[in-house]
Amino acid sequence: MAEPEEIPGASLMEKIYSHHRSSSSSSSSDDDKPSKKADAVKPDDVKHKAEEHDMPSAHDSVKSNKFRIFGREKPVHKVLGGGKPADVLLWRDKKVSGSVLGGATVLWIFFELLEYHLITLVCHMLILSLGVFFLWSNVSSFINKAPPEIPKVQIPEKCVLDLASALRIELNKGFHVLREIASGRDLRTFLIVIVVLWILSVIGKWFNFLTLFYLSFVLLHTVPVIYEKHDVQIDAFAEKAWIEIKKQYAVFDANVLSKIPKGPVKEKKKD
Repeated sequence: MAEPEEIPGASLMEKIYSHHRSSSSSSSSDDDKPSKKADAVKPDDVKHKAEEHDMPSAHDSVKSNKFRIFGREKPVHKVLGGGKPADVLLWRDKKVSGSVLGGATVLWIFFELLEYHLITLVCHMLILSLGVFFLWSNVSSFINKAPPEIPKVQIPEKCVLDLASALRIELNKGFHVLREIASGRDLRTFLIVIVVLWILSVIGKWFNFLTLFYLSFVLLHTVPVIYEKHDVQIDAFAEKAWIEIKKQYAVFDANVLSKIPKGPVKEKKKD
């Protein structure tokens, strides 16, 4: 029986097909390696990123330990109470803030420079307003125009009660602080209050109450906005000043306060 002859073309095609198959399998295996490598690395990367997310950054830690005036941790807007009053003091709306400051300046000029008294100003304004409305109401019938609509103004009871309640709370807090200072328990607070009152008494000799109130109003409209823009430099200067004050107080405490005899301290009874 004769053996079948080998077809050279067929063997060549088989070699090409086998070579193509081996190359495709090797490329697919190479493609699988990065995915496996990525799968192997992915949990560690996720864990590392999670640790970075949970761990506070150095910037945050430095920021939290940074010296702030009065121990401030919130923005200036929040410290001032937020809302429209804080917007006015920080010049969020320049037109409104400028109008408020300009109105206060006009009143100060009336009362201080022109020596206009408050009761006189209020009476003159009422005379002018009542005269205008009275004439307008009578003339409107002759010129065939509608009389002016005078708004009905009533102060709600709840507003007055809320204001009185808030004022009562603040007064009670002030009386409590004065009682604690007068009791002699905290010498440091007592000296601070005495110094502040003495400074106010000296300033009171230079200005009257109206001028002092106006200066305080101007400071409220200038100091917060300046501090908000330059808080880094101001906090750094305040930190140096506070360290120096503490040093001077330590010297004063060692030389003077520690030598003052103190009475016996009564222990509090335990329940």
